Amino acid sequence: MLNLIQADIYKLRKSAPIKVLFSITTISSIMVAIIAYLIPQGKIDENLTGLGFMFSDINVISILGAVMAAILICGDFDSRTFHDAVASGSSRASIIIGKTTVFCFSILCILIPYIVTTGVVLGTGSKFSMGSVAVGFLNMMTTEAGKALTAAEIWKLAAIILTLTLVYIAQVSICIPLAFTLKKPVLVVAIYYGFSILTAQLTKLSDSSKLFDRIFSCTPYGGNYTFLTLTSSTGEIVKALAVSLIFIIIMLVVTFSTFRRSEIK
Repeated sequence: MLNLIQADIYKLRKSAPIKVLFSITTISSIMVAIIAYLIPQGKIDENLTGLGFMFSDINVISILGAVMAAILICGDFDSRTFHDAVASGSSRASIIIGKTTVFCFSILCILIPYIVTTGVVLGTGSKFSMGSVAVGFLNMMTTEAGKALTAAEIWKLAAIILTLTLVYIAQVSICIPLAFTLKKPVLVVAIYYGFSILTAQLTKLSDSSKLFDRIFSCTPYGGNYTFLTLTSSTGEIVKALAVSLIFIIIMLVVTFSTFRRSEIK
């Protein structure tokens, strides 16, 4: 399994599409910071928050996360890399765990520009705001920028950023069983993007139904996991971490149950 992980990381470093995705998140993170800075300054119209949301982390990752799964997993079906691994004696469980490890690492890599930008924004002491569309790292810029932070608050922000990163990884981890089952990049990207839009609508439904809210909060798409701030309690942060880890494990189990029956020649 370690050999498979090392081989995938080597391919990741040499892959041109991965570099393109990293460039997209770098440009998008800078754009969202600029727009979030100019709105409170009154230099651009507040109605441009919709444009800013297009560059936000939650919107970009909902697209690029699925693209990453398509590149890493569907691409190996096309190149018959999985076939060679099975023929060489690698178990399907080790293939799935290895591929999931590299997939999670790749999502972390394309999130790094947003993490760095958020850290820079919080360190400027200036006001940033994207209003009601602020989610995830953008929400942290909106709620915490412009404040003088203590050492304890800085450590808590670091913990929140780590938690939020894991929540994003858990959200896109549903692309793993999709990619292993469908094997078609276009289908994986289209289905997951549609699913992300559906979960956004279901979040509104959870506001009117406590039962649905409890059920939905058992997934990384519900609760207030993408709205963590300094006012969030330790219990909320730990719950977000636990829900995300359990969800990723469930996705691994679902993937294994389908991939072990998949015919590989």
